[in-house]
Amino acid sequence: MNFKTDLYRSSLALLTDLYQITMAYGYWKSGRLNDEAVFNLSFRANPFNGGYTIACGLSHVIDYLDDLKFDGTDIAYLETLRGNDQNPLFEKKFLDYLRNLEFKLDVDAIPEGTAVFAHEPLIRVKGPLLACQLVESPILNLINFQTLIATKSARICQAAQGEPVVEFGLRRAQGIDGSLSASRAAYVGGCTATSNVLAGKLFGIPVKGTHAHSWVMCFDDELSAFEAYARALPNNCIFLVDTYDTLEGVRNAIEAGKSLRQAGHEMVGVRLDSGDLAYLSIEARKMLDEAGFPKVSIVATNDLDEHLISSLKQQNATIAVWGVGTKLVTAYDQPALGGIYKLSAIRKDGGNWQYKVKLSEQSLKTTTPGILQVRRFRDANGYVADMTYDTLLGISTNPTIIDPFDPLRQKELDVSKLDHEDLLVPVFRDGRQVYQQPSLDEIRNRTILQLKNLHQGIRRLVHPHSYPAGLEQRLYDLKVKLILDAKVNKNSAL
Repeated sequence: MNFKTDLYRSSLALLTDLYQITMAYGYWKSGRLNDEAVFNLSFRANPFNGGYTIACGLSHVIDYLDDLKFDGTDIAYLETLRGNDQNPLFEKKFLDYLRNLEFKLDVDAIPEGTAVFAHEPLIRVKGPLLACQLVESPILNLINFQTLIATKSARICQAAQGEPVVEFGLRRAQGIDGSLSASRAAYVGGCTATSNVLAGKLFGIPVKGTHAHSWVMCFDDELSAFEAYARALPNNCIFLVDTYDTLEGVRNAIEAGKSLRQAGHEMVGVRLDSGDLAYLSIEARKMLDEAGFPKVSIVATNDLDEHLISSLKQQNATIAVWGVGTKLVTAYDQPALGGIYKLSAIRKDGGNWQYKVKLSEQSLKTTTPGILQVRRFRDANGYVADMTYDTLLGISTNPTIIDPFDPLRQKELDVSKLDHEDLLVPVFRDGRQVYQQPSLDEIRNRTILQLKNLHQGIRRLVHPHSYPAGLEQRLYDLKVKLILDAKVNKNSAL
């Protein structure tokens, strides 16, 4: 199903920051409607102090752009806005222009589920300057959050070492949008299912769930609660065993499981939601095995993340399924990705492209000019390096990649011995979608394959190795020249 059509009932053209519209008005007033621009969406650092990031959210960007248009209610609202002199903020002719505006953009993007790295363009938007400006905030909104959650999910699934991870975060997510986007992104990152039924309906994600403590508390005793649940849902019996005493709960689950077996069904599992999960899981496993239930899974919840799961693994916990909620869907230890959308080239009336660079006293915030593309090199063992290059300057015969913020970090590539692919692929041309979207399962499988092709040192959860990702020599030289020219011009103006 289409997320936008099924969930939203009105235009999303005003899903933006006011300054985007005021800048658009300024371009219109300045007669710059024929100017073309290139913007690139990237991020400055891998989240969670990790070694990689998983791109996610492109499907929703496509849905957003595919039918983007200001409707009558949008224009009516903009007519009500006033400046500090209480006069209309926008004149009527500009609002009439917006009413008829078509977003004829060329958009290239790295497919969802791809492992990406800091300062690489995930999305490149090319087209009329005014239109490119207006889509900045919503594209960042759609990419930043889902990329963050997909990355968190990948890390958690990595810690689980192939055991199923179920996303349980609906009740702690940041609103309806946050919960649905998180469920989708968590699945892209590797989770096997979600508890969010609406996410299951909209995206086709498998849904899983058990019962809550309130179910047990509604009965006179725990065994009666388990037996009643078994009668109601004999094919979905995972018993939550820690309402009163966890190990006693396991004993009651075993008794309910015996009755269930006599009726021709099997208990699926027991869930631990509190206490010493390592100790309790080991003891529960012994009890279940001794009682003749070796196939019953032990499910664990209780504020899990990749670090706690790794710790439990090291303690030989016998947990087989991991239910992860709050710390996944809220990206608990890093609430934002920090993605940026920056102008990198501009031209007037079909002339030559002028490269643009933004300077900053923080070198990390200095942008990269150009009409950018990312080329990934690989050998028989996996990915070797990523090179960001300018499509107009091209690539030298034996390219060198350079860290944009540390020129001493360089890597020469013998391309004769390497395979390569360009990661940014066409998504829109002149406002028309040209990209065949993969299914969500295909995106999830892409994530799994991408991570397999990264060296295990880069996948480490703590102090990972740094993947070689930098600028092609010509692009690096161009960036340095523009920076020096800008500084000379600044000093001359003084």
